[in-house]
Amino acid sequence: MSVKMIGTEESSDDLREKMVAINRVTKVVKGGRILGFAALTVVGDGDGGVGMGKGKSREVPVAVQKAMDEARRKMIKIKLKNGTIYHPIIASHGAAKIYMQPAPEGTGIIAGGPMRAIFEVMGMTNILAKCIGSTNPYNVVRATLKGLTKMNTPANIAAKRNKSIKEIMGHGND
Repeated sequence: MSVKMIGTEESSDDLREKMVAINRVTKVVKGGRILGFAALTVVGDGDGGVGMGKGKSREVPVAVQKAMDEARRKMIKIKLKNGTIYHPIIASHGAAKIYMQPAPEGTGIIAGGPMRAIFEVMGMTNILAKCIGSTNPYNVVRATLKGLTKMNTPANIAAKRNKSIKEIMGHGND
């Protein structure tokens, strides 16, 4: 039996925290079963910083705290363009495949469950996202973070091509 909670929010040290999922897990030993809990959380700074953490324990609060601590340690920084992404992205992890697309101002976050939690904690305001295939929260979160990290900004592309950002954006001297 798995218990899922999406969107429990607490705040400390200027970070936004969201619990994505809690699963009840059992370990079978010679004397019977040992019950435990596994928690998946995401933490963000509201300005493009985001991290994912997993925690396991015999009690829910301890598992959640372990997950939050791991998420804080594993934070990465993603560049945003006016609260959205720079270009459409397709990424996958396992059988979870996700599609993300930039959206105009006023659209909001159109995404399901685990992806919505990531976008909210990292401060994204406008994005369209779709999960195709597996909807396992662990794999969806990993696929989303993988896609966000492989996003190219105009500065990255300009550096690779040894050109200025103006030339890349089409404002160069022709």
